[in-house]
Formats: sequence, C-alpha cells, structure tokens
Amino acid sequence: MKRKIAIVCGGDSSEHDVSMRSARGLYSFFDKERYDVYVVEIKGLDWHVNLPSGDVARICRDDFSFMLDGQKHNFDYAYITIHGTPGEDGILQGYFELLHIPYSTSDVFVEALTFDKFALNNYLRGFGVAVADSILVRHGHEHEIDEQAIVEKLGLPVFVKPAADGSSFGVSKVNDIDHLAPALRKAFLESEAVMIEGFLDGVEISQGCYKTRKRSVVLPATEVVTDNEFFDYDAKYNGQVEEITPARLSPSTAERVAKITSAIYDILHCNGIIRIDYIISKNEDGSERINMLEVNTTPGMTATSFIPQQVRAAGMEMKDVLTEIVENQF
Repeated sequence: MKRKIAIVCGGDSSEHDVSMRSARGLYSFFDKERYDVYVVEIKGLDWHVNLPSGDVARICRDDFSFMLDGQKHNFDYAYITIHGTPGEDGILQGYFELLHIPYSTSDVFVEALTFDKFALNNYLRGFGVAVADSILVRHGHEHEIDEQAIVEKLGLPVFVKPAADGSSFGVSKVNDIDHLAPALRKAFLESEAVMIEGFLDGVEISQGCYKTRKRSVVLPATEVVTDNEFFDYDAKYNGQVEEITPARLSPSTAERVAKITSAIYDILHCNGIIRIDYIISKNEDGSERINMLEVNTTPGMTATSFIPQQVRAAGMEMKDVLTEIVENQF
C-alpha cells in the first residue's frame, strides 16, 4: 500500500499564491511510484483536495480525511508548504499533533519561535549566534517610540519588517528618519508587531539543511545578488535577482557558515528542510562576521527556488530528498 501524502498549501497570509507555486513544485518532485500525492488547499475554513480530475473534495477537519467515489481516504503524512499563517507559525502543527499525523516541519514551539523574527533573534543570540540589533514595536504603541533614539541606537539605514511574517511583504528599507512612520504603517498591515532592524552591509547568502536518523545534510549555500534596495518581493519572486549556487565563498568561510547552519538546526531541534539566510559583513579589524537574518522552516519549493537549486548543486535529486524526509518519521 502506498502512503497517502497531503501537500498542504495556501494559507491566510499575503503569500497564499506563493505557497500554491511551491505546492506545484513539490507535486512534481514527489516519487509518484512510491506515494499517492494530493494537493490540499487551505484558505480560512475552506479546506479541500484538488483532485487529478480537476474536481475538488472537501476535507473533513475532524480527522483530515476526504471522500472519493464513496470511499473515505485518510492521509498518512502532511507536507506543509504554507508560507505564513497557519502553516509556518505552529497552528497547523498543533492540529496534526492532535490527530497523530506526522508532518514535514518542526514542532509547534519551534514554528512559533522562528515565525517571530524578534523572538528568534534574541533566543539565538543567547547561544552566541550573531544577529543585527533590533527594536520591537507593537501595534497601537507606535506613537510611543522615539525616532531619534532609534536612529541613535540602530543608525541609518534600518529595515522595518513585520515581526511575524514569512516573506518580503511589508518590508521597507528606511534611509532617512522621515520615512520611518510610513514604513511602520506598511509593516503593520501584515503583522501586529513590527521589528526595526539595524542595516548590515555585506554579502547575502542562504543555506538549506535537513537531518534524518541516518545523516546530516548541509546543502551548498546560494549567494543573492540584486540591484534592488534589498532582496524584496520582486527580487525573490519576479526574477530581479542573480542567484549563484554554490555561493562565491572562500573554503574557510563556507565551512564556518555550514557549521553555524548545522548548529542552529540542532539548537532549535528542527525537523525537515529548513533554510537560513545570512549577511556576511566585515568587523572593524577586517575579519568576517556571519550574521543570521532568519530561519525559514517552510522554504519555497518551486523548481527555481533556493532549496531545489542547492539540492541539484549537491548532486542529489529532490525526489530522493523528499523520500528521505518522509520516511524518517516512520
């Protein structure tokens, strides 16, 4: 009997359509000879399976099942590829825990922690991970902030970003103090809490990692080069970027980044594939400082996304990687 895999996608954030693209990528990668694979789309209370025939079948949320040709079908495994809520913040993970259905991501706590960029940065700082200085502003309290004090603490430019969000929606690079308030308003459209983060000048890279009972895999890093102000939505999803895999790093730097990636995976006790973004800046003495930007626990999975690029660069196939990840939980 083949295991039934649900690729769970969609969600309730601005990244719904991006998630649907990742679902199509994952569907193309999965080994169909080994698994029966279905795409399950979630938006609000509309949960349904997109059937190969083009029809849809409603998901019963009591046990995450659906009816087809008069028969009830239960899933053996959920591959979550929702970018944003409820798939990247622990909500769906709690649901699947209650139903005892194994899933592809980390657990409820880790998902909630990594979704909150400010909380994650301060948590990992305690383990010696280098991160940018930042300030948290909660919705309704923005009138209390002292803009001049922020500039004195963080300098200019700064990044203003939703503290709890999965992509580049609502993110602004603020080069002068007059643009701080509009940037906060933009970010509050995506999240109830906003992080103001000090600017890091350097090379941006992104690196994937996964671990199973049998092995630990740190993928080749990808270097991100864009003429945009930063790696924004257009750079990320509309091709306004050059992605170089493997990244142009010295062997010693590549080794250091890989060790940090592996260590963060273990500190957080992650599950499945994660992707960690970094900025490599320079210290005053000229030495390199590897700054963590964020941990992505449901990274993009289109054919051109970072993780598939890195898997190919490592001489592996996505089909085999996904099989490894699924079978690790049985």
